[in-house]
Amino acid sequence: MRVFPVSRKQWAKNLSIASAKVTIFAPVSKDAFVDYEEITLAKIDNITYDSIAPTTPLKAFFFPIKENVVQTKKKEKRLIIGVPNCDLVALNLLDKIFLDEQFIDPYYKENRENTIIIGKDCFEFRETCHCTSYDVMPFPQMNHDISLSTDGDTFFFAPNTKKGEDFLEEMGLKEDTSISDLPKTILDKRKATIKQLDENNSDLPDRTKSREGVLKKNEDLWKRYAAKCVSCGACAAICPTCHCFLLIDKKNFEKVKSWDTCQYPAFERVAAGEDPLKKIYDRLKNRYLCKFVHKPDMFDEIACSGCGRCIDACIGKISKNEILIEACK
Repeated sequence: MRVFPVSRKQWAKNLSIASAKVTIFAPVSKDAFVDYEEITLAKIDNITYDSIAPTTPLKAFFFPIKENVVQTKKKEKRLIIGVPNCDLVALNLLDKIFLDEQFIDPYYKENRENTIIIGKDCFEFRETCHCTSYDVMPFPQMNHDISLSTDGDTFFFAPNTKKGEDFLEEMGLKEDTSISDLPKTILDKRKATIKQLDENNSDLPDRTKSREGVLKKNEDLWKRYAAKCVSCGACAAICPTCHCFLLIDKKNFEKVKSWDTCQYPAFERVAAGEDPLKKIYDRLKNRYLCKFVHKPDMFDEIACSGCGRCIDACIGKISKNEILIEACK
């Protein structure tokens, strides 16, 4: 493992130089929540490296809420700092869908290629976080160019791709060849975080049991939880794996790709008005079938990485975890 240690102060200087070459996005704390902001020179000191996961899922950078797919401009090089592993793992599914050799989405592909991703450790987490329930660790495992761990005022960067390696060298960071792994303090914090997440979610079924529970009929259960659903689609918008979209024709031959969700009324309505998901409880159950049955069957990927954002965002206070625990009894 190649490790590039650097002081927090020196990293800020290096980042200020990099800001002239790439557009930088990083988590910033504001009013009790954390989210990505474009980082200018004046905001470099505002970046938070040891916080909970950003509110916005990583997918929004590669699969924007709205994107004109006819009149496009060349994408700028971007650096995204502080991406949690729940979002990195979610890219497994999105890449299989949007980068399929037979149906490549050129806009998604260009966004991915023009972005350097720095994944981070999660030593802080929300009450709703449950990544380890699905074998997703609270530190970078895949789909990142560089991993970032902090130990006090020292940052430890480890390249995971050639793109990441080149970027660290361009930044002037030097590898410490005497280090073969991260400091024991960081490794111990990772173990402690995993233990706490496992304890917090000890009642939550794993992916296999969740699949079995969702496949049960349980009509009363879905009706009861759906009674609180307002079909706002917040759960899908905030989810790092949800990927449904519409192509909307506009004036002057514009075509806009826009997020869609199975929680919206008429999502599956077809000719003559037939709609297999007309009932709200069918739409709610369909979301869980998609996560734990359909996507694993089609892409060999579970469509939930345990980020917990859907629980936090739900206007009706519907807890995905409560549903699964009850469904699996």
